[in-house]
Amino acid sequence: MNYNELFADYPDIVSFEDMRTMLGGRNKKLGRTTAYKLLQTKTIPAIKITREYRIQKADIIKFLLKN
Repeated sequence: MNYNELFADYPDIVSFEDMRTMLGGRNKKLGRTTAYKLLQTKTIPAIKITREYRIQKADIIKFLLKN
């Protein structure tokens, strides 16, 4: 699967909610608890600015390719 084409509409840096949508698949979202665990365990690297996470789209694609 070509994730670069699939996620072409997303910016290079995405929000927590965008990440949940990207990982959840068509018309679904990944659960909040699972998504937070991926970030807190640094399975998917992220930067937290004040209360919001910012995640590189490339890191989400790397995660998907590994799993």
